Amino acid sequence: MSINQDDSALLTKPVPPSTTLAWRHHHVLDIDDFTREEIELVFQTTDAMQEVLSRPIKKVPTLRGKTVVTLFYEASTRTRVSFELAAKNLSADTVSVTSQTSSATKGESLVDSLDTLQALGANIVVIRHPCSGAPYLVARRLQASIINAGDGWHAHPTQALLDLYTIRKHKGSLKGLKAVIIGDITHSRVAHSNIWGLTTMGIEVTLSGPPTLIPPGLDREHDSFPKVNVDYNLDRAVEGADILMALRLQHERQQSGLLPSIREYVQLYQVNEARLARAKPDALVMHPGPVNEGVEISPAVAHGSQSVIEEQVTNGVAVRMALLYLLAGGKEQ
Repeated sequence: MSINQDDSALLTKPVPPSTTLAWRHHHVLDIDDFTREEIELVFQTTDAMQEVLSRPIKKVPTLRGKTVVTLFYEASTRTRVSFELAAKNLSADTVSVTSQTSSATKGESLVDSLDTLQALGANIVVIRHPCSGAPYLVARRLQASIINAGDGWHAHPTQALLDLYTIRKHKGSLKGLKAVIIGDITHSRVAHSNIWGLTTMGIEVTLSGPPTLIPPGLDREHDSFPKVNVDYNLDRAVEGADILMALRLQHERQQSGLLPSIREYVQLYQVNEARLARAKPDALVMHPGPVNEGVEISPAVAHGSQSVIEEQVTNGVAVRMALLYLLAGGKEQ
């Protein structure tokens, strides 16, 4: 297919600068060390990336000559594909490595894999790993920039950033909003990163779910974790809420004895129409996906007018483009 003169201009049009605020991060391992201003910088850069994605040709040469590796030791569709689309939209060379197709099946260790990536000249490595802290090991081992795409129960920073960006698009100012995170807080890396992000941006956070799935003491002052509210009664927790964020429930939680039954969980903690009515009329319904419809959220709410679940997935590409752009130096290469 031929490219006309107008299309050629779109291909080479630079991404507009986001702000004069300096970007100080070489890695994105979590957002517990992000300031409000740095999160705003990600938002402003994401706005520019949304403009790129609105063009007929959704591509700029920002990362031309750079290599982005997605290294996934856990199964993933939306996160891995989102990062790969983001890298390709910025003209990076992309390499996808999964544990099923790598030499890990032959006994190669994570350290061995890292040495191989270093030798091959990877510039940015996006890693998902079942062990909490694995991206920090990678960051100490490689010269490349590391993006944590989810590590164990610990963190999922890009999910939190895309969630915040989605809220901002609908609500404008974030300060003073009330968010309720619902479900398995203990085992959720999404919840942990979102608690940091939401509180940093001035959003009041309430956690609600079975007592067996919420770590004790989160509603007390901590030196190393933000203070949040905890209310095991979801009907009460969602009163006047601006955001209802349900988390995916793993069936193994019931098998391990942490839940009496899925039926009881649905009765007490499902986001349904009656509970949504207790929140503000313009409250947003969110979920990191994949959704167990009929468990965490009723089908009517999941596909209703207040649900932004599909929009979260769409915004993920632009947010990850913004992070790749910032890690690459925030300028044309």
